[in-house]
Amino acid sequence: MRWALVKVCLAVTTMVVVAFAIPLGLVIKEMARDRAFSGAEREAAAVAPALSITTDRDQLERVVASAGSDAGMAVHIPAGDGTAAVDLGRQRAADADIATVRRLGRASTSDVPGGSTLLQPVALSSGEIAVVEVFVPESEVTNGVATAWAVLAAVGVALVVGSVAVADRLGVRMVRPARRLVEGAHELGEGQLGARVPEDGPTELRLAAVAFNSMADQVVQLLANERELAADLSHRLRTPLTVLRLNAASLGDGPAAEQTREAVAQLEREVDTIIRTARDAKPQTAAAGPGAGCDAAEVVRERMAFWSALAEDEGRKWRVAGADRPVRIPVARADLAAALDALLGNVFRHTAEGTAFAVDLHNGEDAVIVLVSDAGPGIPDPQAAMARGRGSGTTGSTGLGLDIVRRLAESTGGDVRIGSSVLGGTEVRIWIQLDGREPVRRGHRVRRRRPGPLVSALSRSRTHP
Repeated sequence: MRWALVKVCLAVTTMVVVAFAIPLGLVIKEMARDRAFSGAEREAAAVAPALSITTDRDQLERVVASAGSDAGMAVHIPAGDGTAAVDLGRQRAADADIATVRRLGRASTSDVPGGSTLLQPVALSSGEIAVVEVFVPESEVTNGVATAWAVLAAVGVALVVGSVAVADRLGVRMVRPARRLVEGAHELGEGQLGARVPEDGPTELRLAAVAFNSMADQVVQLLANERELAADLSHRLRTPLTVLRLNAASLGDGPAAEQTREAVAQLEREVDTIIRTARDAKPQTAAAGPGAGCDAAEVVRERMAFWSALAEDEGRKWRVAGADRPVRIPVARADLAAALDALLGNVFRHTAEGTAFAVDLHNGEDAVIVLVSDAGPGIPDPQAAMARGRGSGTTGSTGLGLDIVRRLAESTGGDVRIGSSVLGGTEVRIWIQLDGREPVRRGHRVRRRRPGPLVSALSRSRTHP
């Protein structure tokens, strides 16, 4: 592109210089010739008044000498009545040319060796026509033409060189962003997802860089979404795995029971490996789309019906509150079910058999709060538990379950808090916003409102199951 632009500018500038320099050079040459013959006409005109008065040879010689052109001027007076022809100075023009000017009465020029001659007719008092011949050397006709042509050539060369230099700089300015765009595309194609292109240069290339960066961001986001999906789906497998593990534990002794327990343990380890492998991507939080949502009370009742069977097998007391009437939230049904399964699965995995738990659903004007609490040992470091990929400190935890819950809440503008339960163990509070505010971005502090009637009523209504 750079050399193509240079070649185009070189060709265009050369054509412009040639188109203007050649006619201008010819005009300069013609102007020099006109200047030389104009001077000759003035010299001839200086002698004309004297010829109209007298034809005396001595007087005419003095007039010619006073004109300062006696070496290049000649006067030709024809013979008249009783007078002889007079020829002053050196004659260079041919007799035929002089006779033609005398007959026609018009000035003319003729070529002679070493230059040209101007033949100017002058009427005498006797009625005859005298001819004044002025010699114009070739040096006067071409005086200054060579210098002018040299200046024109120098200006033309300077214009061509300048245009090439400017075209080269413009080409560099265009090629550099394009080259960076190519390098960025190669880096992205090689798997360097952090490759970006500076958004500078001409408008078109700047827009291309913006589009490339946007595409790269979208690719990174799509890859992150795929990894999130793999991690979330893998984590959802832990719910049936928990059931299998509990059922396998109740099979008693024997080779078949032992093989079943080993198979469940192996499957659980493989699922944990998938989760740890896929969870390195940055998560994406997005609000539910138009028309998305579910009945939180119905989902809570459904999931508690599933987990209650396991709770009875392990002798756990459980309680559900606030799920007796519909509670609409802007969250997909599958996402809320996955979040509840993640929290309840943690209760069964990380607390001893017989530990009580409860799920409370509180509906307010601008938010819905879901509380999952247990009577276990609690979480010693809630902040570490909320950090993606760090787990709660319990052996075998991937830390992805709480992250699923957090992304669910933040997609609506809410948040997740971990604290102490009135049951004596852990309480996970899921705040689901209903007023359609923008989703909370990861890494930003969630601004909470002043506690309203819902929070105050929540703190008064939490009781032991």
